[in-house]
Amino acid sequence: MALDLNGKSLLITGGTGSFGKQFVRTIFKLYPEVRRLIVFSRDELKQYEMSQEFPHSKYPAIRFFIGDVRDSQRLQRACEGVDIIIHAAALKQVPAAEYNPMECIKTNIFGAENVINAALDCGVKDVVALSTDKAAAPINLYGATKLCSDKLFVAANNMKGARDLRLSVVRYGNVIGSRGSVVPFFLQQRKTGVLPITHPDMTRFNISLDEGVDLVLYALEHSWGGEIFVPKIPSYKITEVARAIGPDCEQKIVGIRPGEKLHEEMITQTDALSTVELDRYYVIMPTTSPGWKEADFIQHFGGKRVPEDFHYDSANNSEWLSAEQIREEIRLHVDPNFEG
Repeated sequence: MALDLNGKSLLITGGTGSFGKQFVRTIFKLYPEVRRLIVFSRDELKQYEMSQEFPHSKYPAIRFFIGDVRDSQRLQRACEGVDIIIHAAALKQVPAAEYNPMECIKTNIFGAENVINAALDCGVKDVVALSTDKAAAPINLYGATKLCSDKLFVAANNMKGARDLRLSVVRYGNVIGSRGSVVPFFLQQRKTGVLPITHPDMTRFNISLDEGVDLVLYALEHSWGGEIFVPKIPSYKITEVARAIGPDCEQKIVGIRPGEKLHEEMITQTDALSTVELDRYYVIMPTTSPGWKEADFIQHFGGKRVPEDFHYDSANNSEWLSAEQIREEIRLHVDPNFEG
């Protein structure tokens, strides 16, 4: 049965971020009869600015809740009567997390636990938590906290008891044009004539905000509880991004930053032992959830097990974006007037 969110009450943590705003736009476009859509975040200015795009007079279902996922009591209050939680709140800047580790742990791990407890206590039906490629074989604190968060959401399916509740995770790569990412940084830096390159061989995955929202909606519709959904998306070389944005700029090698990988990974070779390939996505299945039957899942979705030596990283990808394709992505998702 196709996903129908009309009449449902949704809450999105970190709802004023790049993903949150696009998610809200999509929900109001696809499901105009949604009962409530609660934007839960801690920044009053961003909520005020977002309310200009989504005024209550035009979008009567929208609610803006000031709160922090670290505050379990406030989160519980916000989740009263909520059917679905989308957990997008996180501290995600890698250098900041390395320098302020406990702050990252409090938000990304303890905050995840608070979301889980609120879902268990408030009768929530579905939870989808956003993860990151940096959670696979993490080498930085941000990635390690998101791996812990993923494990918490997957394991929470073991403690739901008789509740009608499913918790799952979506894991994807760099969102083109999102705040703090390389594209807006390069767009700003190209005025100087010099684009800093961390390493000439560096690669990353690429996904648009629309594709990220689609993945969350797919997880809401198809989750059995405990899965990690991973999209099949292209890679790019950082040097191609520089060539796309500033073809006449000097590319200055500055070295890899602390906690940064040369290539990003989304499915490790160990993950492959419990990974199924579907048409558009990979699914890392839970290994400890009671009642989970892998064969039933594969048969139901027409999937197939990946090879035992399979791994999915941005360097061994089969699909790559050229400089011209990156320019088109920027025009589509960042700046329609962009000229490379």
